Amino acid sequence: MTPSIYQAAHKPTIYFIGVTTSKSSIMKVFPEWAKYLRLGDCQIRGMDFKWHDEPEKYRRAVQFIKEDPLSLGSLVTTHKIDLLKACADQFDVLDEYAQLMGEISCISKQGHNSVGHAKDPITSGLSLEAFLPPGYWKETGAEVLVLGAGGSSVAITWYLMKEAHSDNRPSRIIVTNRTVPRLEQIEEIHRRLGTSIPVEYHHAPNPETSDDICRRLKPGSLVINATGLGKDAPGSPLTDAAQFPENGMAWDFNYRGNLLFLDQARAQERVRDLKIEDGWIYFLHGWTRVIAEVFHIHIPTAGPVFDELSRIAACVR
Repeated sequence: MTPSIYQAAHKPTIYFIGVTTSKSSIMKVFPEWAKYLRLGDCQIRGMDFKWHDEPEKYRRAVQFIKEDPLSLGSLVTTHKIDLLKACADQFDVLDEYAQLMGEISCISKQGHNSVGHAKDPITSGLSLEAFLPPGYWKETGAEVLVLGAGGSSVAITWYLMKEAHSDNRPSRIIVTNRTVPRLEQIEEIHRRLGTSIPVEYHHAPNPETSDDICRRLKPGSLVINATGLGKDAPGSPLTDAAQFPENGMAWDFNYRGNLLFLDQARAQERVRDLKIEDGWIYFLHGWTRVIAEVFHIHIPTAGPVFDELSRIAACVR
Protein backbone atom coordinates (compact mmCIF):
# COMPACT_ATOMS: atom_id res chain seq x y z
CA MET A 1 0.00 0.00 0.00
CA THR A 2 1.48 3.32 -1.03
CA PRO A 3 0.80 6.38 1.16
CA SER A 4 0.00 8.44 -1.97
CA ILE A 5 -3.32 6.65 -2.32
CA TYR A 6 -4.56 8.55 0.71
CA GLN A 7 -3.80 11.96 -0.76
CA ALA A 8 -6.94 14.01 -1.37
CA ALA A 9 -8.48 13.39 -4.79
CA HIS A 10 -8.35 16.34 -7.18
CA LYS A 11 -11.21 15.09 -9.34
CA PRO A 12 -14.20 12.77 -8.74
CA THR A 13 -12.68 9.37 -7.97
CA ILE A 14 -13.96 5.82 -7.69
CA TYR A 15 -11.72 3.30 -5.95
CA PHE A 16 -11.16 -0.39 -6.49
CA ILE A 17 -10.38 -2.24 -3.26
CA GLY A 18 -8.84 -5.60 -4.15
CA VAL A 19 -5.60 -7.59 -4.25
CA THR A 20 -4.04 -7.01 -7.68
CA THR A 21 -6.14 -4.12 -8.95
CA SER A 22 -3.61 -2.79 -11.47
CA LYS A 23 -4.00 -6.01 -13.48
CA SER A 24 -7.77 -5.63 -13.84
CA SER A 25 -9.34 -4.68 -17.15
CA ILE A 26 -11.37 -2.02 -15.33
CA MET A 27 -8.32 0.27 -15.28
CA LYS A 28 -8.56 0.55 -19.07
CA VAL A 29 -12.31 0.04 -19.35
CA PHE A 30 -13.45 2.68 -16.86
CA PRO A 31 -12.08 5.75 -18.73
CA GLU A 32 -13.88 4.61 -21.90
CA TRP A 33 -17.08 3.89 -20.00
CA ALA A 34 -16.84 7.30 -18.32
CA LYS A 35 -16.77 8.97 -21.74
CA TYR A 36 -19.76 6.98 -23.00
CA LEU A 37 -21.76 7.56 -19.80
CA ARG A 38 -20.75 11.26 -19.74
CA LEU A 39 -19.43 11.13 -16.21
CA GLY A 40 -17.13 14.12 -16.81
CA ASP A 41 -13.51 14.44 -15.71
CA CYS A 42 -13.15 11.57 -13.24
CA GLN A 43 -10.75 8.74 -12.46
CA ILE A 44 -10.32 5.29 -10.92
CA ARG A 45 -7.68 4.32 -8.35
CA GLY A 46 -6.74 0.92 -6.97
CA MET A 47 -6.25 0.03 -3.30
CA ASP A 48 -4.46 -3.29 -2.83
CA PHE A 49 -4.62 -5.33 0.38
CA LYS A 50 -3.45 -8.81 1.30
CA TRP A 51 -6.06 -11.57 1.69
CA HIS A 52 -7.58 -11.24 5.18
CA ASP A 53 -5.53 -8.12 5.87
CA GLU A 54 -5.29 -6.28 9.19
CA PRO A 55 -8.61 -4.63 10.19
CA GLU A 56 -6.92 -1.25 10.71
CA LYS A 57 -5.91 -1.13 7.06
CA TYR A 58 -9.49 -1.59 5.94
CA ARG A 59 -10.64 1.04 8.44
CA ARG A 60 -8.12 3.56 7.13
CA ALA A 61 -9.32 3.09 3.55
CA VAL A 62 -13.01 3.38 4.47
CA GLN A 63 -12.38 6.49 6.61
CA PHE A 64 -10.38 8.14 3.84
CA ILE A 65 -13.13 7.60 1.27
CA LYS A 66 -15.73 8.81 3.76
CA GLU A 67 -13.91 12.06 4.61
CA ASP A 68 -12.41 13.04 1.24
CA PRO A 69 -14.94 15.18 -0.70
CA LEU A 70 -14.01 14.02 -4.21
CA SER A 71 -13.63 10.34 -3.25
CA LEU A 72 -17.08 9.14 -4.28
CA GLY A 73 -16.99 5.46 -3.40
CA SER A 74 -15.53 2.09 -4.26
CA LEU A 75 -16.03 -1.40 -5.58
CA VAL A 76 -14.79 -4.05 -3.14
CA THR A 77 -13.68 -7.52 -4.15
CA THR A 78 -11.98 -10.35 -2.22
CA HIS A 79 -12.22 -8.37 1.05
CA LYS A 80 -16.01 -8.02 1.18
CA ILE A 81 -16.62 -9.98 4.39
CA ASP A 82 -13.43 -8.84 6.13
CA LEU A 83 -14.13 -5.19 5.33
CA LEU A 84 -17.62 -5.22 6.80
CA LYS A 85 -16.42 -7.06 9.87
CA ALA A 86 -13.70 -4.45 10.44
CA CYS A 87 -15.61 -1.32 9.44
CA ALA A 88 -19.35 -1.79 10.14
CA ASP A 89 -19.41 1.08 12.64
CA GLN A 90 -17.88 3.49 10.10
CA PHE A 91 -20.91 3.35 7.79
CA ASP A 92 -23.92 5.56 8.35
CA VAL A 93 -26.10 3.18 6.35
CA LEU A 94 -25.85 -0.51 5.49
CA ASP A 95 -28.28 -1.68 2.82
CA GLU A 96 -30.55 -4.68 3.28
CA TYR A 97 -28.26 -7.07 1.42
CA ALA A 98 -25.14 -5.94 3.29
CA GLN A 99 -26.86 -6.72 6.58
CA LEU A 100 -28.26 -9.99 5.28
CA MET A 101 -25.09 -11.25 3.57
CA GLY A 102 -22.54 -9.90 6.03
CA GLU A 103 -20.46 -8.28 3.29
CA ILE A 104 -19.84 -5.04 1.45
CA SER A 105 -19.04 -4.98 -2.26
CA CYS A 106 -19.79 -1.29 -2.88
CA ILE A 107 -19.22 1.93 -0.96
CA SER A 108 -21.13 5.05 -1.97
CA LYS A 109 -22.16 8.37 -0.49
CA GLN A 110 -25.62 9.82 -0.05
CA GLY A 111 -25.14 13.42 0.98
CA HIS A 112 -22.90 13.27 4.06
CA ASN A 113 -23.72 9.61 4.70
CA SER A 114 -21.36 6.75 3.87
CA VAL A 115 -23.31 3.76 2.58
CA GLY A 116 -22.26 0.11 2.39
CA HIS A 117 -23.96 -2.06 -0.22
CA ALA A 118 -23.86 -5.74 -1.11
CA LYS A 119 -24.36 -5.90 -4.87
CA ASP A 120 -23.36 -9.52 -5.44
CA PRO A 121 -26.86 -10.94 -4.82
CA ILE A 122 -27.98 -8.91 -7.83
CA THR A 123 -24.94 -9.25 -10.08
CA SER A 124 -24.41 -12.97 -9.51
CA GLY A 125 -28.02 -13.68 -10.45
CA LEU A 126 -27.82 -11.54 -13.59
CA SER A 127 -24.59 -13.28 -14.59
CA LEU A 128 -25.97 -16.79 -14.01
CA GLU A 129 -29.14 -16.14 -15.97
CA ALA A 130 -27.05 -14.88 -18.88
CA PHE A 131 -25.91 -18.44 -19.66
CA LEU A 132 -28.33 -20.74 -17.82
CA PRO A 133 -31.17 -22.08 -20.00
CA PRO A 134 -34.69 -21.23 -18.74
CA GLY A 135 -36.12 -23.85 -16.38
CA TYR A 136 -32.76 -25.61 -16.20
CA TRP A 137 -32.93 -26.93 -12.64
CA LYS A 138 -36.50 -28.15 -12.94
CA GLU A 139 -35.70 -29.95 -16.18
CA THR A 140 -32.41 -31.58 -15.12
CA GLY A 141 -32.60 -32.07 -11.34
CA ALA A 142 -28.93 -31.03 -11.29
CA GLU A 143 -26.87 -29.91 -8.31
CA VAL A 144 -24.46 -27.05 -7.61
CA LEU A 145 -20.99 -27.29 -6.11
CA VAL A 146 -19.64 -23.94 -4.88
CA LEU A 147 -15.91 -24.04 -4.23
CA GLY A 148 -15.20 -21.35 -1.63
CA ALA A 149 -17.32 -19.76 1.09
CA GLY A 150 -16.59 -16.04 0.70
CA GLY A 151 -18.91 -13.17 -0.12
CA SER A 152 -19.56 -14.22 -3.72
CA SER A 153 -20.51 -17.70 -2.53
CA VAL A 154 -22.99 -16.29 -0.04
CA ALA A 155 -24.57 -14.23 -2.80
CA ILE A 156 -24.89 -16.93 -5.46
CA THR A 157 -26.22 -19.53 -3.00
CA TRP A 158 -28.81 -17.03 -1.75
CA TYR A 159 -29.90 -16.42 -5.33
CA LEU A 160 -30.15 -20.14 -6.07
CA MET A 161 -32.16 -20.78 -2.88
CA LYS A 162 -34.77 -18.07 -3.47
CA GLU A 163 -38.30 -19.34 -2.95
CA ALA A 164 -39.37 -17.11 -5.84
CA HIS A 165 -37.79 -19.64 -8.22
CA SER A 166 -40.36 -22.17 -7.01
CA ASP A 167 -39.45 -25.65 -8.30
CA ASN A 168 -36.75 -24.34 -10.64
CA ARG A 169 -33.92 -24.65 -8.12
CA PRO A 170 -30.96 -27.01 -7.75
CA SER A 171 -31.76 -30.37 -6.14
CA ARG A 172 -28.81 -29.83 -3.79
CA ILE A 173 -26.18 -27.16 -3.04
CA ILE A 174 -22.75 -28.13 -1.74
CA VAL A 175 -20.28 -25.57 -0.37
CA THR A 176 -16.62 -26.35 0.29
CA ASN A 177 -13.91 -24.23 1.87
CA ARG A 178 -10.30 -24.66 2.96
CA THR A 179 -10.95 -23.20 6.43
CA VAL A 180 -13.72 -23.98 8.91
CA PRO A 181 -14.69 -20.48 10.17
CA ARG A 182 -15.90 -19.30 6.75
CA LEU A 183 -17.92 -22.49 6.35
CA GLU A 184 -19.55 -21.90 9.71
CA GLN A 185 -20.28 -18.31 8.76
CA ILE A 186 -22.02 -19.18 5.48
CA GLU A 187 -23.95 -21.95 7.20
CA GLU A 188 -25.20 -19.46 9.80
CA ILE A 189 -26.27 -17.03 7.05
CA HIS A 190 -28.15 -19.82 5.28
CA ARG A 191 -29.82 -20.77 8.52
CA ARG A 192 -31.07 -17.20 8.93
CA LEU A 193 -32.26 -17.09 5.32
CA GLY A 194 -34.02 -20.43 5.51
CA THR A 195 -34.32 -22.79 2.55
CA SER A 196 -36.28 -25.89 1.65
CA ILE A 197 -33.56 -27.40 -0.54
CA PRO A 198 -30.70 -29.52 0.87
CA VAL A 199 -27.41 -27.70 1.53
CA GLU A 200 -24.16 -29.41 2.57
CA TYR A 201 -20.98 -27.86 3.95
CA HIS A 202 -17.64 -29.64 3.55
CA HIS A 203 -14.27 -28.71 4.98
CA ALA A 204 -11.84 -29.18 2.08
CA PRO A 205 -8.33 -28.38 3.33
CA ASN A 206 -6.86 -29.84 0.15
CA PRO A 207 -8.09 -29.96 -3.46
CA GLU A 208 -8.34 -33.75 -3.42
CA THR A 209 -11.30 -33.47 -1.04
CA SER A 210 -13.12 -31.21 -3.51
CA ASP A 211 -12.18 -33.59 -6.34
CA ASP A 212 -14.02 -36.40 -4.55
CA ILE A 213 -17.15 -34.29 -4.07
CA CYS A 214 -17.07 -33.09 -7.68
CA ARG A 215 -16.81 -36.66 -8.96
CA ARG A 216 -20.07 -37.63 -7.22
CA LEU A 217 -22.24 -34.84 -8.66
CA LYS A 218 -25.28 -35.63 -10.77
CA PRO A 219 -25.05 -35.19 -14.57
CA GLY A 220 -25.75 -31.62 -15.63
CA SER A 221 -24.51 -30.12 -12.37
CA LEU A 222 -22.80 -26.74 -12.07
CA VAL A 223 -19.33 -26.38 -10.52
CA ILE A 224 -18.35 -22.84 -9.48
CA ASN A 225 -14.88 -21.58 -8.63
CA ALA A 226 -15.61 -18.81 -6.13
CA THR A 227 -12.27 -19.04 -4.34
CA GLY A 228 -10.23 -16.34 -6.06
CA LEU A 229 -7.61 -18.98 -6.92
CA GLY A 230 -6.49 -18.39 -10.48
CA LYS A 231 -6.74 -14.61 -10.11
CA ASP A 232 -5.65 -13.23 -6.73
CA ALA A 233 -3.41 -16.26 -6.17
CA PRO A 234 -2.23 -18.99 -8.54
CA GLY A 235 -3.83 -22.40 -8.60
CA SER A 236 -7.25 -24.04 -8.54
CA PRO A 237 -9.48 -25.52 -5.83
CA LEU A 238 -9.39 -28.80 -7.83
CA THR A 239 -6.54 -30.99 -9.05
CA ASP A 240 -6.00 -32.00 -12.66
CA ALA A 241 -7.46 -35.40 -11.72
CA ALA A 242 -10.87 -33.91 -10.90
CA GLN A 243 -13.79 -35.22 -12.95
CA PHE A 244 -16.46 -32.68 -13.89
CA PRO A 245 -20.10 -33.82 -14.12
CA GLU A 246 -21.19 -35.19 -17.48
CA ASN A 247 -23.22 -32.64 -19.50
CA GLY A 248 -22.44 -30.21 -16.70
CA MET A 249 -21.23 -26.64 -16.42
CA ALA A 250 -18.05 -25.08 -15.06
CA TRP A 251 -18.19 -21.41 -14.04
CA ASP A 252 -15.13 -19.49 -12.89
CA PHE A 253 -15.92 -16.16 -11.23
CA ASN A 254 -12.48 -15.03 -12.47
CA TYR A 255 -11.77 -13.75 -15.95
CA ARG A 256 -8.06 -12.90 -15.56
CA GLY A 257 -5.03 -14.59 -14.04
CA ASN A 258 -3.66 -18.05 -14.70
CA LEU A 259 -7.24 -19.45 -14.66
CA LEU A 260 -6.17 -23.01 -13.94
CA PHE A 261 -9.73 -24.04 -13.06
CA LEU A 262 -10.87 -23.08 -16.56
CA ASP A 263 -7.95 -24.97 -18.09
CA GLN A 264 -8.96 -28.07 -16.13
CA ALA A 265 -12.55 -27.75 -17.35
CA ARG A 266 -11.50 -27.19 -20.97
CA ALA A 267 -9.38 -30.34 -20.87
CA GLN A 268 -12.66 -32.25 -20.29
CA GLU A 269 -14.94 -30.06 -22.41
CA ARG A 270 -15.48 -32.59 -25.20
CA VAL A 271 -15.32 -35.85 -23.31
CA ARG A 272 -17.68 -34.62 -20.55
CA ASP A 273 -19.75 -32.34 -22.84
CA LEU A 274 -19.21 -29.32 -20.58
CA LYS A 275 -20.47 -25.78 -20.91
CA ILE A 276 -17.75 -23.42 -19.65
CA GLU A 277 -18.09 -19.81 -18.51
CA ASP A 278 -15.51 -17.38 -17.19
CA GLY A 279 -16.20 -14.30 -15.05
CA TRP A 280 -16.43 -11.69 -17.81
CA ILE A 281 -20.21 -11.17 -17.64
CA TYR A 282 -19.92 -11.09 -13.84
CA PHE A 283 -17.25 -8.39 -14.26
CA LEU A 284 -19.57 -6.33 -16.47
CA HIS A 285 -22.60 -6.55 -14.18
CA GLY A 286 -20.50 -6.10 -11.06
CA TRP A 287 -18.87 -2.90 -12.19
CA THR A 288 -21.88 -1.33 -13.91
CA ARG A 289 -24.03 -1.82 -10.77
CA VAL A 290 -21.36 -0.17 -8.61
CA ILE A 291 -20.71 2.70 -11.03
CA ALA A 292 -24.45 3.39 -11.16
CA GLU A 293 -24.54 3.54 -7.35
CA VAL A 294 -21.38 5.60 -6.86
CA PHE A 295 -22.16 8.18 -9.56
CA HIS A 296 -25.93 8.15 -8.93
CA ILE A 297 -26.90 7.36 -12.51
CA HIS A 298 -29.13 4.76 -14.14
CA ILE A 299 -27.40 1.98 -16.09
CA PRO A 300 -29.71 -0.72 -17.49
CA THR A 301 -28.83 -4.38 -17.00
CA ALA A 302 -29.83 -5.28 -20.57
CA GLY A 303 -30.57 -3.59 -23.88
CA PRO A 304 -28.66 -1.20 -26.17
CA VAL A 305 -26.81 0.74 -23.45
CA PHE A 306 -25.57 -2.38 -21.66
CA ASP A 307 -24.67 -3.96 -25.00
CA GLU A 308 -22.59 -0.92 -25.92
CA LEU A 309 -20.83 -0.93 -22.54
CA SER A 310 -20.07 -4.61 -23.12
CA ARG A 311 -18.72 -3.87 -26.59
CA ILE A 312 -16.52 -1.02 -25.28
CA ALA A 313 -15.14 -3.24 -22.54
CA ALA A 314 -14.39 -6.09 -24.96
CA CYS A 315 -12.47 -3.71 -27.23
CA VAL A 316 -10.07 -2.60 -24.49
CA ARG A 317 -10.00 -5.88 -22.51
